[in-house]
Amino acid sequence: MSANKRVVLTDKAPAPREGVLNQAIVAGGTVYCSGQIAVDPATGKVVEGGVVEHTVNMPNPSGIPHQIIKNLTAVLEAAGTSIDNVVKVNIFIADIKDFNAMNEVYMQYWGETKPARSCIQAQPPVAGLPVEIECIAVMP
Repeated sequence: MSANKRVVLTDKAPAPREGVLNQAIVAGGTVYCSGQIAVDPATGKVVEGGVVEHTVNMPNPSGIPHQIIKNLTAVLEAAGTSIDNVVKVNIFIADIKDFNAMNEVYMQYWGETKPARSCIQAQPPVAGLPVEIECIAVMP
């Protein structure tokens, strides 16, 4: 690995698929986070529910708290930054009909100055999951 980039790995987010990707890479004062899905790192299982339950900042009906933002936050903190320093978010949503529900959740994060963002309809890599989110952040 180049001296100009550093791998980020934390057990507070799902383990990356070995040999395929890392949770994040820090390079040139920027943190590039791999996409996160709603997997609870403690159990390795996908949380129940749809777009809102996978991203919302409150427990879903099964009592499991939001997971994707929690996972991204853990990776960012392990890198030495925070969710407040996110400058770009990419969202992959399986069903465009969930776009408004996802936006309701999204607006709860990052304060008044939201990061730049893209949102496209695309099936996340694990069949049946409604959403995957990746981000780029700067170091403080």
